[in-house]
This record gives sequence, C-alpha cells and structure tokens, in this order.
Amino acid sequence: MPKPKKAYVCSECGHKSPRWEGQCPSCGRWNTLKESIDIAQKPGITGSRRSAASLGTTKLSQVKAQSLKRISSNIGEFDRVLGGGFVLGQVVLIGGEPGIGKSTLLTQVSKSMTNSQILYLCGEESPSQIKVRSKRMKYSGDNLHLLSETNVDSLIATLDSREDLGLAIVDSIQTVYSSDFSGIAGSVSQLRGCTQRLTALAKRKGLPIVLVGHITKGGEIAGPKVLEHIIDTVLYLEGDSQNMYRILRTTKNRFGPVSEVGIFEMLEEGMAEVTNPSQLFLEQSNQVTSGSCVTAIMEGFRSLLLEIQTLTTKSAFGYPRRTTSGFSNNRLQVLMAILEKRYNLDFSTYDVYLSVVGGMKIQEHAADLAVCMSLVSSMKDKPLKKGTLAFGECGLSGEVRKVAHTKSRIKEAKKLGFSNIISPDNVKSITEAIKLGF
Repeated sequence: MPKPKKAYVCSECGHKSPRWEGQCPSCGRWNTLKESIDIAQKPGITGSRRSAASLGTTKLSQVKAQSLKRISSNIGEFDRVLGGGFVLGQVVLIGGEPGIGKSTLLTQVSKSMTNSQILYLCGEESPSQIKVRSKRMKYSGDNLHLLSETNVDSLIATLDSREDLGLAIVDSIQTVYSSDFSGIAGSVSQLRGCTQRLTALAKRKGLPIVLVGHITKGGEIAGPKVLEHIIDTVLYLEGDSQNMYRILRTTKNRFGPVSEVGIFEMLEEGMAEVTNPSQLFLEQSNQVTSGSCVTAIMEGFRSLLLEIQTLTTKSAFGYPRRTTSGFSNNRLQVLMAILEKRYNLDFSTYDVYLSVVGGMKIQEHAADLAVCMSLVSSMKDKPLKKGTLAFGECGLSGEVRKVAHTKSRIKEAKKLGFSNIISPDNVKSITEAIKLGF
C-alpha cells in the first residue's frame, strides 16, 4: 500500500507543491495553497500497467455524429447563454457574488420548467427558506423536490433511484463532501472528487446538473481551474448590488458559443428576462445634454447600445481626479492623452468622471470613440447632434481603427432610430468624428 504524504494544492490553478508557500509559484495568487493528501507511487511500472491488455481503436471516420438533444429552460435569455438549452448529461457551474441572485435565478428556472421534475440539493439554505423565496415568486413548487443532504454519496444514490428527473441543482458545490476524500467540505480534494463523481453520474444517466459555486475575494468562482476541465459549462452572474440589472455571462461552453450574455432584471417576483436590453439602457438617452454619447458594443453575438456619460469640472486640488464606473480607468487616461496631443484639449486642471449607464461594464476598445466624443462634449459644454451614435477603436496617432461586427452594430443602431452613426466606415480620425458629431 503506497504511503500517504502531505501535499499542498493551489485552490485556483491546481498546482501541487510538497511544502506550503505564501504565493503559488504557478498562478501567483497568495494564500491559495491548501493541505491535501498525496498518495506516493513507487517508481517503475505499476501492477495495473503490467496486467493491462491492449485495446482496439476506432477510426474517426467511422464514428457517427449525433445531434445534441436539448432541454429548454423556457427562459430565452438563459437558453441563449447555454447555446439553446440544457444538453443531456451536461454539467454547468454558475457563480456570482453573495446576494447577486444565483438561487433566485435557479428557482426561476425551476418555475419555468413546469414539465420537468427537478431535484434541488439545499446545502446552504433550509427548505423553509426556499419556501419563502418561492412564495415571493408565486411558485407553488409542485415539480421541485428538495433534499437537505451534503453527502455526495447519498446525493448520487438518490439521483440514481429517480428516473423521472429532468434536472438536478446542487446549491452549493462547496457544501458537498465525501468521506472518501481528505479535507473538509470546500477543500481542493473534496471539490475535485465530488465534482468528478457528479459528472460521471450526469454522463451515465444523461441528467443535466447545475452546480452553484462561491466567489473568492478576487471575484472568481472558488477553484475554477480545479473544476473547469471537469465540467462542461461555466456561467458568471454579474451585476451591481445598487442596480436592478443582472448579466449572465458564459466563459466556457462545450455545447455552444463562448462570451454570450443574457440580461435579467431583478424584481420582487424574481428574475425577469430583458428581451430588448438596448432600449432599456437608453430609456433616458433622448434628453440632449452635454457629455453624453451612445455607443454600440458586442456581447457574444449580440449588439448592445449603451450610453456613456462624462462630467469634467475644475479641480479644487493640485492633482485632478479620474473616476470611472463600468470603464477602464487606465484606458480613460490613454484616450485623454490622445485628445490632449491630437486635439489640443487640456485636462490638467479638470476632474473627469465617467460612467456607463445601467451598471454595464465595457471591456472592448470599440467604445473608445464614444468616450472621446463625450469628453469633448463635456469640455465644450455642448451636446452632440440628436441621434448620434459612435463606435470605433482609437489609435495613439489619433486614427479611428476598424472593429469587428460593424454591420451588426449599425443594424442595431438604425433599429432604435439613430441617424448620425459615426464609425470607422465613415471617419478615419478623431478630428473627423468630432466634426460630424457637433
């Protein structure tokens, strides 16, 4: 019998170290190495390898392709991020900050899937707490079966005994444990071992399983690198606690597109899908004010129109402030430097505040031109022409560079009534764009 040895495994990337270190040498994260039990193997060929028989192979050309059978959640925005619905045997990991609405969203999914029997493992909440939430959502719960158990072996035995289930929800994977693995619930060995067993069950029975994951202090699902190679799909539920909108984003999907998003609105009755997010984010953009410019960004294959607001005021201190919400502060500094050099604007004595309306976060450089337009508009205290929309990446020499999916952005802008569309198709520099905008 091999002698067990202590090892330290990184909860973020899975790196294994023989001793504890403050910083993981692989991913650079601090305080992520957790103690685990490592089974030492003797050098040389193991007994299992000596007794293994040679197996036959199959040519790829002889393998028959099978179409994916999907189960709809009956929520369009949720199906969008999954690629059309749940696939039989699919394992989905959904994470988000505490209180963002993960359990509410999954309860909403259970409410919508009226024709499917669903098992809900409540590891963090009691059945009475789930009843209170479902009552608020006006959900009777006739198709929802609750299981107050955190032992993964008992959960698997229950799932094996039920042939009528269409979906299983584990809330959360950090509370599940097995006596076969070392460490407490939530440790690396427990997370990996329990997830592997649940994944094997899902593939064997063809049962979709949704795992709820905790968020670390760094804003990531706990142990994503440990689990993401085991599971099929990773979803993040994002949003601002001060805002009613929630964004469901996919970062990995073996059965559909990646970087797709679904937009939801948090209401008292639960999560309501937003079918036309551009119109929702631009509810008050028809008010002509200085420092405001609408842009078009891409989230997956979907074009969204967002309003960017900028406020510039005389600085009361020696060092001017640069504050952003939903946009990169470093990118703002670059765009301001371009305007100072190429358009002779002086921001040295001005505080600059920039906000993306609606609580959205812009990560692509296609919004550069709209940010520059809003900065110029605020500095001049002069609004842009009514019906103006701008998008395009700004280069350091003041040129406007092309971005992907230009036709989709323009189509969405025209659909909502924007007539003065400034894009890399009709302008080559920021100076030309500013002339068209005013």
